[in-house]
Parts: sequence; C-alpha cells; structure tokens
Amino acid sequence: MAKGKTTIFYCQNCGYESTKWAGQCPACHEWNTFAEEVVSSVKKGKRESKRSEQEAQLYKLSDIELKKEERTSTGMEEFDRVLGGGLVKGSLVLLGGDPGIGKSTILLQACRLMAQNGKKIIYVSGEESPRQLKMRADRMGEFAEGMSVYCETNLLTIEQMAVREKPDILVIDSIQTMYHEEITSAPGSVSQVRESTGIFMQIAKQHGITTFLVGHVTKEGVVAGPRVLEHMVDTVLYFEGNRHNTFRVLRGVKNRFGATNEIGVFEMSHNGLREVVNPSEYMLCGKPTNVTGSVVACAMEGTRPVLLEIQALVCKTNFSMPRRTVAGTDHNRMNLLMAVVEKRLGYALYSCDAYINIAGGMNMNEPAVDLAVVLAIVSSYKNIIIEDDVICFGEVGLSGEVRAVTMMDVRVREAVKLGFRKAILPQVSKEAIGKVDGIELIGVKNIKEAVDAIK
Repeated sequence: MAKGKTTIFYCQNCGYESTKWAGQCPACHEWNTFAEEVVSSVKKGKRESKRSEQEAQLYKLSDIELKKEERTSTGMEEFDRVLGGGLVKGSLVLLGGDPGIGKSTILLQACRLMAQNGKKIIYVSGEESPRQLKMRADRMGEFAEGMSVYCETNLLTIEQMAVREKPDILVIDSIQTMYHEEITSAPGSVSQVRESTGIFMQIAKQHGITTFLVGHVTKEGVVAGPRVLEHMVDTVLYFEGNRHNTFRVLRGVKNRFGATNEIGVFEMSHNGLREVVNPSEYMLCGKPTNVTGSVVACAMEGTRPVLLEIQALVCKTNFSMPRRTVAGTDHNRMNLLMAVVEKRLGYALYSCDAYINIAGGMNMNEPAVDLAVVLAIVSSYKNIIIEDDVICFGEVGLSGEVRAVTMMDVRVREAVKLGFRKAILPQVSKEAIGKVDGIELIGVKNIKEAVDAIK
C-alpha cells in the first residue's frame, strides 16, 4: 500500500467509521454493512482549514428580522404542494425512487416549465449523454434557451462550472455517479456520496443555487449511501409507484420549509407525467356496484383527503390454518381487527380465509381506515351489500369502540364533493361537526352499531 494511505471500514447504512471490520455496526446495529475503503491519511498540522477573515457574528434571536420568503414555482401544482408551496432559494432537495419510476422525467418536466418562466437551469447528468437526454426531452416538448445540459461526473469540475455560471436551478442526476479525485474509493461509496453531498450543500447555501439531487434506492426502498445523506439535505422526496401501473405518488418525508407527509399524484403517459388533480376520483374509478365486501373510506395524506375503496373477501377455508392476505395495508393490523370482530360480534372467522385489498395500488396505514376494513369483512362474511353512496372512517379499538380521528370536517367535505350521501363516523366526531348539508352523518360508538347501520 502506498505511503500516506490507510484503510477505514465504513457502515454503508449510517456512515459509522471503524479501523476494523465488524459483523454488526455498533451505531445502527445493522448486520454485514461494513465496507473497506482506502483513504488518505494526513498528519495533524499538515492540513489547515481555511477560515474567513471575519468571524461569525453572535445574534440575539429576538433581534433577527424575517422577510417573507420567496418561493419559485416548478410549474406543477402537485410538485409545489409537496415542496410546501414551491422551491426556496438555496435549498438542497433529495429525490429518491426505484429505477425507471420517473425521477428524471419529473425533474425534466419541472425544468422545462421553469425555463419557460425565465429561470437559468443546468442539468448535470452522470448517466446519460447529451443526445440521450435530448431524445428523452423531445417527448415532452420544446425547451427554452435557459435550459442547459452538462454531462460530467468529476465533482471539482462541476463545482467550478456551477460557481462560474451561477444558475438558478442545478440538477444532479445522480449523486451516486459523482466522484472526488482525492478520494480513492469508487463512485457511489459512502465516502464519495458524503463528500459530494457536502460540496453541493456548500454550493447551494453560499451561492443561493437551488439544487436537486437524484438518489438511487436500495432493495429496502431507502436512498443508497450513508443515512447522513438524508440529514444533510433540506428536503427528502420519494417517488413511489408500481412500474406496471401508471399511478405515481410523490411523497415528502422531510421538509424544513413546509409540512411533511404531503403527496403529489401523477399519471405516467407517453409524453411524460400528467398531474392528477383529484386523486379520490381517480382511485374510485371502476368501483363495482351492488357487490359485497366493498366499502369506501377516507384517509388523509398530510392535509389532503384521499378516498379509497376497501375490498374484502371472506370464505370458508379448506385447511387447518386459515389464510390471511393483505395488499395495501398492514398485515398485523388486519389480524388485530379480525380478532376484534370475532370477539365482539361473535363471528366464526377462525374457520375462514380472509383477503383484504386497497384498490388502485395505494398503500395506507392510517387508523382511520379501521372501520372500513371491519365493515368490508362483515359485508363479505354476512353477504351484506353496502350502498354505493356510503362512506365510513374511524379508528377501532380492542374493545370494539370506534374512536375519533383527525380532520373529520375535511373528510366529510371531500365525501360531499364526490357525491356521497351517507357517512358512518365516530359519535364524538358527529357531535363536534354538527349538521352538514348534502350528507347524512351516522354516529356510532362501537362496531356493533356500525354493522347495524349498514343492514
């Protein structure tokens, strides 16, 4: 090994450093995550940090004056919603998602719209050539002159270009392809990703350049690289969906400038992504009529109500152990609710197979869908048809009580807008909301009263 070089083991999950290999990381307790990397070792005193001539000033918090922050619209209302109203100048945004889900597509569309509004944009690609980018961009339409493409993976070269050109928006696609010459490890390693993110953070903050980082995800669905990557950026977005389905969800899991857990809904088409303004109507499209085991629930994604169809199929089992299958919600939660139905209503579900599905491909774990799951199970088991204009929401406890959930008035207004005429909800929530025009509110205290309401 060359002089001045040493070997360090990094945890690929959290970035923990160790001089020796270990099977389990002592910081995050994950197994088999240590990777060996060669780094430069410099003696103390050889490298001095550059300090500015002016020392940092001490401010009293009460003396700091705030100005109204200016946000830049991406031109896509769904994208702006997840960002908290638009892009903040100098922010660092990380966009992750599965391969082929549409990360580059949504950024290209946003860049096209912002370039039309006079913004100077540089799209840095480490995975595609300029001609490949041009072929993909032509499907979306014409791009304004403010949009430029720079195909490079050398971190120092990109930094010099960004400081020289000073664009309004800088897109890095992707962070795993960037490399620093002074770091000997391969691109995508813990050291390279951490160093690259640190440099882009300095560019964004010092020069006021809004920067997008595209990040690949692992098989567990999290952004590849050290966990510190998500802590360094201002906003973390995940682009989710099934590759075989046109439905796409942009979800915000961290946002220093807005609310988290907001979603934007898109539909993939041949010329890019199309915004879905009313996801509730989209999710209920094709709902069957006059069938058992089907009921509509209202769940909240951030501040946005989304109406979902909960489907259940309960039938006699041919085996000693019944089968339980869930798609779109938590499997353990379903088993808990079936135990409540068995105990509180006296139904012999222990001898039945049960299948629960949320139609449309949406994943929802909010407790507000508990009542809908219970009513769908009862509807299928007792062959009771629930009317098409009925919607229900509420949390179910172990004693069978129906508990209140948040933002009930928003859920009811969304149901009225889509034509529902009857809502089954917790009794305490009905008393708090009062009377609402266009819909009948049925308050229930427990699941027995809820089942009586659908008979």
